[in-house]
Amino acid sequence: MMEKYEIQKLRELPIEKVAKEMGMKVEHHKALCPFHDDHHASLMFSKTKNSCRCYVCMRSSIGTIDLAMRYLGKDFPAACRWLAEEHQIQLEEDSSSEKSSSLGGSSGRGASSGSSSGGFSSGSSSGDSSSGDNSGKSSFDASRYARFFEHPWLNQAARRFLFEERKIDRRVVNWCRLTSWTDKKGINWLQIPYFDTDGRLIGIQNRNLDYTKKKSSSGGCSSDEKASSAGNLSSSGGGSSEGNVSSEEKSPCEEKEQDAPRFRFPYGARCSIYNLPVVKRLKPGERLFITEGCSDCWAMLSAGHKAIAIPSATLLKPEDKQLLTDIGRLYQVEFHMFPDQDVPGESLFMQLREMLPQLVHHQLPPGCKDFSEYYLLGAAATSGSKEPKNK
Repeated sequence: MMEKYEIQKLRELPIEKVAKEMGMKVEHHKALCPFHDDHHASLMFSKTKNSCRCYVCMRSSIGTIDLAMRYLGKDFPAACRWLAEEHQIQLEEDSSSEKSSSLGGSSGRGASSGSSSGGFSSGSSSGDSSSGDNSGKSSFDASRYARFFEHPWLNQAARRFLFEERKIDRRVVNWCRLTSWTDKKGINWLQIPYFDTDGRLIGIQNRNLDYTKKKSSSGGCSSDEKASSAGNLSSSGGGSSEGNVSSEEKSPCEEKEQDAPRFRFPYGARCSIYNLPVVKRLKPGERLFITEGCSDCWAMLSAGHKAIAIPSATLLKPEDKQLLTDIGRLYQVEFHMFPDQDVPGESLFMQLREMLPQLVHHQLPPGCKDFSEYYLLGAAATSGSKEPKNK
């Protein structure tokens, strides 16, 4: 067990510095939120409170440890160990285990475990339930949620969103095992499962179908536009979301508080690369499209292409980069991409091209900000003869 003073020491680590160490680009105390498809730097940092908050997908501020937990997909003890290791902070529990190893007669083993990483065992930062913690928490309890996707069911709000608004092919919805549910407050949620290449559940994204965003009257807020790969929903939940909007203004750049956030993720859910099961259906030389966000992936699949998705430009982690490289090497596929027509979209393309040099760039037509919009314009029906140029 870690002592309270040790936990407090980790909480006092500068949150902006920690964010940068994890790979986030922080400028002027703002960053693109890594927990949804953010294009307008909606994650705000407070140096005085040493916290951060996204006014799109967070109901309250989070601190340094919470940020590490969510970004790295680790439980509380593993996130603390990672922070301690990165900042050369010796934890009492680690020094105790090192001493007991030495006292057990294996002086060589004790010396090696302490010298390699400041007293950390090789599995201390894995984020799984075998990290030696007694809390009993695992990174993600897939067995608890797997049954929800055995017999997917779509309520009226989900059917309207997927079939009427997004024009998604029903076969794609079945393949992706999308399902829905309504909570006790009557809020409709679309439940999006993430599977690994073998079809094992590794994460879930819950999307609020009744969420509507409302700009403050003073304007000037940079985080109130595109908040997810599927775009803004104005009435997909039957118009009930207006009742969830607070009648009081909070601050010039703060959105009105609602009863439920736009997105929710189960504890420890790992939402990295989406639609990985399609990888095992690839043939050598076949085209595989990389999209940004689930909605673009559904649109691409509905258009007849095989596709995977990066949740956002800010969620491309090292292990995901390695996985993409391995897919290209093992399956000899051709990678293609329609980047979103904005700076983050092009930035994501450039990141991907560094490790996938043969990645083909397809240009969207003017007026289409992403592939979902292009698909809705009827591109799926004419893609064989009128596909946009690539470069």
